Amino acid sequence: MKHIFNKGKDSTKPTFLLLHGTGGNELDLLPLARRIDDEASVLSVRGNVLENGMPRFFRRLAEGVFDEEDLVFRTKELHEFLDEAAAKYEFDRGNMIAIGYSNGANIAASLLFHYQHSLKGAALHHPMVPRKGIELPDLSGKSVFIAAGTNDPICSPLESAELQSLLEKAHADVEIHWEDRGHQLTPEEVEAAAAWYRKL
Repeated sequence: MKHIFNKGKDSTKPTFLLLHGTGGNELDLLPLARRIDDEASVLSVRGNVLENGMPRFFRRLAEGVFDEEDLVFRTKELHEFLDEAAAKYEFDRGNMIAIGYSNGANIAASLLFHYQHSLKGAALHHPMVPRKGIELPDLSGKSVFIAAGTNDPICSPLESAELQSLLEKAHADVEIHWEDRGHQLTPEEVEAAAAWYRKL
């Protein structure tokens, strides 16, 4: 997978896995990662799927309707890539926190839904529920931050609350941050994510 790896100043800190939104790339979230912790290592990945020329992490059938088969395949592909990257760049595979926006948040949530040990935690900006009706692994000890907009036209508040509930039922520690905004990534929610991260 096309990616950037920037080695941080402090190897004891988590490695950030950056996952962009639809139409973005591996450069998009680098400033955000620096605002959360400028000493952490960063692995920023570009989605392998193109939709009308725009990079994504998995296919969808329509707005808000995921291609579940492709989602499962791409989640496995990303999970295996993370194993390879940890070996190649010599970072602690067990100390990885995803920071995802929109489509990137959805694939990060999918990693949590499908692989118990893929992530230590995740900051999910405007995520949806990746799959419904499946049993989640035991996520005890995992911390998840969700940033959601009360007026988000793509990801309804009900969807954000449902994701919170599913993760909590799987024993993850979940913090949700609401903004009276839409689907955009705001400076305020990035600050809230940074505050969440400092408490880990």
